[in-house]
Amino acid sequence: MALESIIRPSSAAKHPGRMFLIGFLYASVALFLATWIFRSHASLIMVFLTVIASIPLMYKTIQKEEQVDIDFKKEKTILKQHAKVIKFLLALFIGYVVAFSLWFIILPSSMVQSLFSSQLETIQVINNQISGAAISSINVFLQIFFNNFKVLLFCLFFSFFYGAGAIFILTWNASVIGAAIGTFVKEKLAEVALAMGAVNIFHYFQFFSLGLLRYALHGIPEIAAYFIGGLAGGIISVAMVNRDLEGGKFTTILRDALDLSLIAVGILIVAAFAEVYLTPLFF
Repeated sequence: MALESIIRPSSAAKHPGRMFLIGFLYASVALFLATWIFRSHASLIMVFLTVIASIPLMYKTIQKEEQVDIDFKKEKTILKQHAKVIKFLLALFIGYVVAFSLWFIILPSSMVQSLFSSQLETIQVINNQISGAAISSINVFLQIFFNNFKVLLFCLFFSFFYGAGAIFILTWNASVIGAAIGTFVKEKLAEVALAMGAVNIFHYFQFFSLGLLRYALHGIPEIAAYFIGGLAGGIISVAMVNRDLEGGKFTTILRDALDLSLIAVGILIVAAFAEVYLTPLFF
């Protein structure tokens, strides 16, 4: 059975926990295939292969959610249905992140450099931009928010023009976050090894958990916002293809897409606040 046929949107909504395992499987298979076949370009190929496995589920999900706009009248009911989808898509994304970060920690350094070269460059650029603009916390807040808002727009437009296109941006973000967590864990392990002379399995578990928590605090709201934006763009795209915008549901569909977009922006404001003011308190 092909990877993309493992689960349907209706089943995923009922069992979101399974999506974590599927996300881990998609990312792991893509990582090893990229290393085996396209090693010189593995950092991007593993993202593309993960996306290829995810697109059928993502597109069927968007089609299903567009039908929700047709079937229900009350916006509150429609948003509740969308919330179920965002929940299992987040589980899928977390599966990606755990897979990428775990293999970053476990695999030899030479393989890691090949697999995550583009991601590590991106992290370096982001860190340079933030440190260069860190005159005050409000400046950092604004820069982080506008950077995230730009990603949200990409998700919306990619989904509008390519249906399930937002999954590419989200998978790329998962690989970058995975590399960031892996780097954090390796740095902490190196500090322990220097101080104590050796590390054990407890240290791996401890720092891996801390790394996940460090980025989850603001990362999960950010990714939820990106999925919501991608869903908004995808619903409009599917509605245009199905010619549903020409019928009596025009107002309902556009209002739903606008509500989703505004909710996504609101979540990004909260996420940027958490990243600037809350995460530093713990890490």
